[in-house]
Amino acid sequence: MARVVTDLVGAQTKEGVRVVVGCPEGGSLSRQAAAAGAEVEVWAAERELGPHVAAETRRAYRLIRRVDPDVVHVHSAKAGLAARLALRGRVPTVYQPHAWSFEAVGGLTARLARAWERCAARWTDRVLCVSEAERRTGERAGVTARWAVVHNGVPETETEGRDEARAASPLLSEVPAQAPLVVCVGRLCRQKGQRILLEAWATVAERVPGAWLVLVGDGPDRRELTAAAPDRVLFAGASDEVDRWYAAADLVVLPSRWEGMALTPLEAMACGRPVVVTDVGGARECLPPGQQEQCLVPPGDAQALADAVTRLLGEPELRDFMGEAARKHVRADFDVRRTAESVLRLYRELLDVPAPRGSWRAGQ
Repeated sequence: MARVVTDLVGAQTKEGVRVVVGCPEGGSLSRQAAAAGAEVEVWAAERELGPHVAAETRRAYRLIRRVDPDVVHVHSAKAGLAARLALRGRVPTVYQPHAWSFEAVGGLTARLARAWERCAARWTDRVLCVSEAERRTGERAGVTARWAVVHNGVPETETEGRDEARAASPLLSEVPAQAPLVVCVGRLCRQKGQRILLEAWATVAERVPGAWLVLVGDGPDRRELTAAAPDRVLFAGASDEVDRWYAAADLVVLPSRWEGMALTPLEAMACGRPVVVTDVGGARECLPPGQQEQCLVPPGDAQALADAVTRLLGEPELRDFMGEAARKHVRADFDVRRTAESVLRLYRELLDVPAPRGSWRAGQ
């Protein structure tokens, strides 16, 4: 989410838009948004729900009132909860879930989350989804909204060669230069499915002797995953140079349990790397035509994941062909500039403002 917001900020400020980002202090979003040209205002909030929601909503109201924006664009469930409760439709509001909160939970909590989203839609001028699959998930949950779908996008990328990228990483010093290397980039948490990948890796490592796996990212599951990791698995931690990891990889895997449309597969394909992903929200929409059969596996199915990874590791010429096709596909259809232009067009529709010759102002 932080990456998506930062990319939007950069594009909007170049168009002369005043962008104010409200977010917790000290995180990656506050740093990246400021670097991209936004004014950053501290909105003190916890990641999880709890009794502090009422105070967070009051703080959101005061922040928005002080900024006095033309449009409020809220990202993810927690900000969507606080801002929409605070505003209740008084300012044009765009809500972007980045995967629905009710997919992450079960039982009573999921039922309450679905009920809230159905209720809050009346205070939302547009619910902005990053894939048609995400929109359909909302509709199936009973959310009646004014929908917009704008696919995630990524910048055009020029990466170094595989050998150069591997040589530049101290973590890969123990990995033979020609060893098959699989990379997974994502927060170490239940959503991203690394536990399933480690289960699958035991089979992959047996079938492809010498293959290595690198998990790039950090998160609440790191200790548990480290304890469960079989041989030839490395933990790189959080990285600001994920493009170098994509460049070093032969194959990129993201075994998510749910998504709206993940950035990792798009970033990897922009770097010319084939991907194996689970068939969750947005995955089919982001893959090049003809690659679904080799690259999509059911979520939670370690055996299917192991089979797909093993098959592609065994066919280097096919991987190279698929990687180049993926690079061209992402450049043509998932350019971040197109994403930003579509979001700006959505703001103008809400404000009934033509494409500006000068500048106009919006709050993020």
